[in-house]
Amino acid sequence: MFAILLLHSRFSLIYSPFPKNGILIVTYSIIETGSKQYRVSAGDRLEIERLAVEAGQAVTFDRVLLVNNEGKLAVGSPTVANASVVADVVEHIRGEKKIAFKMKRRKGYRKTIGHRQELTVVKIKEIKT
Repeated sequence: MFAILLLHSRFSLIYSPFPKNGILIVTYSIIETGSKQYRVSAGDRLEIERLAVEAGQAVTFDRVLLVNNEGKLAVGSPTVANASVVADVVEHIRGEKKIAFKMKRRKGYRKTIGHRQELTVVKIKEIKT
């Protein structure tokens, strides 16, 4: 018996004491929320668009586009039937400030507008298929 360490696409180490044929297979899914797609697996923390859910509550994402369950790939058209991702809402935060600066040369016109996106931090608990 041997252990294998691989570098995950998010640059965190994954440890598995029982790899399959020397290759580590991770269960993951692709979900859609806030018109964006995210690749998630159990234990991941995500910053997504603000959800109308209190901190500490569970949220279920039903819009699952793809599920890879230990090598068995299920692709939806557009979503995978009977698949969902359960997550806990950790906190609500605001993103970093983005600056929009407008200027017209030689006219004395300068306008600065800032924007901070409202975000929700969620931690993925499990992927149900």
